[in-house]
Amino acid sequence: MTGSCLEIESDGTRILVDCGLFQGSRSLETLNHGAFAFAPEGIDAVVLTHAHIDHCGLLPKLVARGFEGPIFCTDETSELLQYMLADAGRIQEFEAQRRNQRRDRAGEGTFEPLYTEQDGLTAWRQTRPVPLEEWFQPTPGFRARLWNAGHILGATSAEVDAGGVSLLCSGDLGPQYKAFHADPEGPSGLDYVICEATYGSRSRAKLTISERRDLLEGEINRAISRGGNLVIPAFALERTQELLLDIAYLADENRIPNVPVFVDSPLANRATSVFARHAAELEDLKGKDIFHHPAIHYVDDAAVSMRINTMSGVIIIAASGMCEAGRVRHHLAHNLHRRDSTILFVGFQAQGSLGRIILEGAKQVRISGSDVNVRAHIRRIDSYSAHADQAELLDWIKARNPISGSLFLTHGEPGAIAALTELVSDDDPSLSIVTPKIGECYQLQSGTPAKLAGTARTDAAQLIGRDWQNDYADFAVSLKRQLARISETGNRQKAITEMRRVLERYSDVHDSQTEPVRD
Repeated sequence: MTGSCLEIESDGTRILVDCGLFQGSRSLETLNHGAFAFAPEGIDAVVLTHAHIDHCGLLPKLVARGFEGPIFCTDETSELLQYMLADAGRIQEFEAQRRNQRRDRAGEGTFEPLYTEQDGLTAWRQTRPVPLEEWFQPTPGFRARLWNAGHILGATSAEVDAGGVSLLCSGDLGPQYKAFHADPEGPSGLDYVICEATYGSRSRAKLTISERRDLLEGEINRAISRGGNLVIPAFALERTQELLLDIAYLADENRIPNVPVFVDSPLANRATSVFARHAAELEDLKGKDIFHHPAIHYVDDAAVSMRINTMSGVIIIAASGMCEAGRVRHHLAHNLHRRDSTILFVGFQAQGSLGRIILEGAKQVRISGSDVNVRAHIRRIDSYSAHADQAELLDWIKARNPISGSLFLTHGEPGAIAALTELVSDDDPSLSIVTPKIGECYQLQSGTPAKLAGTARTDAAQLIGRDWQNDYADFAVSLKRQLARISETGNRQKAITEMRRVLERYSDVHDSQTEPVRD
């Protein structure tokens, strides 16, 4: 599950490992607007594994609520945060303004942004870059060091020692054959390991970069041959740059048509500039300046972005990768209904996200208050994942042995965590495995299994996956069509009346339950 944030307390001193934004269903995202489970001003330091928003996206809120301490991370992560957090703040401000202006919200209370662009920049200024594999002291009583996680530029696993207890937080782990980065590394012989389980239930074919390019070549050629556009929702950080690497290679080999490639994401464009600055340190570039390829056009101006929707036969790479915000949404609105267009997913789609709903075969979706028919070709390439799959996660866990306390499996949907738990248990039946829920607290002692010390939120299970708002969107986009199937006008009216009565009945029950008791 998204929204990584781990609080570690030792002798009254507290640090966080990551402070991420919840992404997925609207119900899950409401957690972003709630109070922290701790006092921000009481946190002494943050150790940040990497710059993906589900790991860093609540840092601006943390700072705005009183956190004044240092944020330790790699130099590359610090550079990326300057753009990632400022952009996240701009999105929060824009989305708040857009929701407040929607006609279907007329009369409702004002929607406030979670934080602002300035909050994002303030948080970035609190970063303190540290080198890989060198011990540092985030705050008295703690020591930590960062290990390459092979996930995205600057991504790490965080090793923390405090109070005689050693633990390792995996962050997000990369797969084999990952462009740009070496395979994950880390120490062994720890008390506790906290491992992500994003793909804990999935096994992917181990494709080389060359084999992956073959798949992309086929998708691009088929999409362009239809005459429409190829829209690729892509994460601004890492996924966009991997796509540019492969597209530039295919174009230079004359394996794809000579068509414009628009990178329509100001954030992706800024992130690409960080990759370009670190090009000498990255694998697979071989001295090529692929980020300035003549076929690639970086779009920052909103007016230019909108003009792309008057074109056909082009490739559009736009954020966000899960289609929850950003410019990709207006490209979807202009291309989903076109039978000659193609939507190609190349990244993880969380339950409840618009990308997941499209990928699962929705015939209609709701985008910014409007219903959009889905007629475009919906395609997917799994081999661009920046996450280790089930077998790779198991190998990484084995390499951390012996684990003398407990293994925590986190940051995954329930099915993924359950599958990985079973696999690890089969491999090592004696290992203590914990699958924590949102809000749970554990006591850690060297060499002994973790002990539950505080219970989870009572609504934790209901917040994960699809929620009532996803179901409402499905219901709303199909309601008119279903009513039209009723041949008699009178029966249509009767159906509407009956639906209203059902809603009123539930509303009456709620009102009676919440009515104050009077003497």
